[in-house]
Amino acid sequence: MWISMEWIYVFLGLIALGGSLYTFVDRKNPRRFTSGLFFALYGISLLFGSIIPPFAMGLIVIVMVLIAGMGGLKLGSYGEATAEERQQNRQRLGNWLFVPALLIPLLTIVGSLGFKEVKIGELFVLDQKNITLVSLGLATLIALLIGMALTKSSPLTPVKESRRLLEAISWAAVLPQMLATLGTIFTSAGVGTVVSDLVAQIIPTHSLFWVVFAYCIGMALFTMIMGNAFAAFPVMTAGIAIPLLIGQFGVDANHLAAIGMFAGYCGTLMTPMAANFNIVPAALLDLKDKNHVIRVQFPTALILLAFNILLLYFISL
Repeated sequence: MWISMEWIYVFLGLIALGGSLYTFVDRKNPRRFTSGLFFALYGISLLFGSIIPPFAMGLIVIVMVLIAGMGGLKLGSYGEATAEERQQNRQRLGNWLFVPALLIPLLTIVGSLGFKEVKIGELFVLDQKNITLVSLGLATLIALLIGMALTKSSPLTPVKESRRLLEAISWAAVLPQMLATLGTIFTSAGVGTVVSDLVAQIIPTHSLFWVVFAYCIGMALFTMIMGNAFAAFPVMTAGIAIPLLIGQFGVDANHLAAIGMFAGYCGTLMTPMAANFNIVPAALLDLKDKNHVIRVQFPTALILLAFNILLLYFISL
């Protein structure tokens, strides 16, 4: 392929590593060395994750956990524009400010659908195994370049702003990768088999509805525990989806995967473990109740979960 998922990780790694350099020299950050080291290690893991030995990567993760756990992450100084300067920029650019943000989903769809199985010579243009993610990465890069052109910003501005956002999110920035890895570990440890045995003892496995119910509820609950639907998916798919829904009832795997992930996302709306979705916004908005976002989302999540159960059941008949 011409553009693989690896290039997207390199792009993200360069942003994180570049931001860490600013943190190291930020004298207004009381933990500039430990904060800088945390995000430097994060950038290194993204840049060289495919070639770093697993044991060394494990050591990097342990160091990052120790830094975060011992209070080594603090906010610094970011040289932000004043309120007056931001207002002037808004008036100057108007609705053009929305163009980069709107381009990201639009170009992602174009890449995912328009470049599927497209080749130049003997090579695919985009990584066919990760075409949506690669399209998203390219869309983000294009939107970034257009945003820089609109605002006449320096090439260093995206690095500085990314650093500001990463440090505001703090350790929660790496939580999705950590939890997805946890899901893989659980699957390798045979948790899926244990789940399958429990389901067989609790529900009538000859009933399509109850198996669908168990799968969707399980996706939501495991997501609430792990904080990430990607971490729950391999466990619940190995335990319920493959042996029962696909093997026994012949449910379409594509429908199963899509709706199962939607059911998992319902769990995302209801858990503080999904820190980057629920806790970080509360922190950024300085809400007194740190669980306020979850409380507001809870009813919607339950309604969507019920809808997903019924949808998967009826399209599987």
